[in-house]
Amino acid sequence: MPFAPREKSSRGGKRDDYYRDRRRRKVCTFCADKTVMIDYKEVNRLRRYLSERAKIEPRRKTGTCAGHQRQLAVALKRARIVALLPYAPQHVRP
Repeated sequence: MPFAPREKSSRGGKRDDYYRDRRRRKVCTFCADKTVMIDYKEVNRLRRYLSERAKIEPRRKTGTCAGHQRQLAVALKRARIVALLPYAPQHVRP
């Protein structure tokens, strides 16, 4: 008997873990709204894509598509230059 049938363990296999941990894919809000261009003056909308440490949130966290993430980064940087958004959070400064 070269191979004995494997018994199922209570832990499950890699395949079960893969499908269990898989989450529903996030939808890009800019694609859903059919936004043509991301404006740097829309501060309230842009603020959602900054962390509490005033860093730009990654795509995997926000769900934006690659093209809109690049436009979003440019818009956030422009808003920082014009002083509409902070470079750093207030509570970190001395």
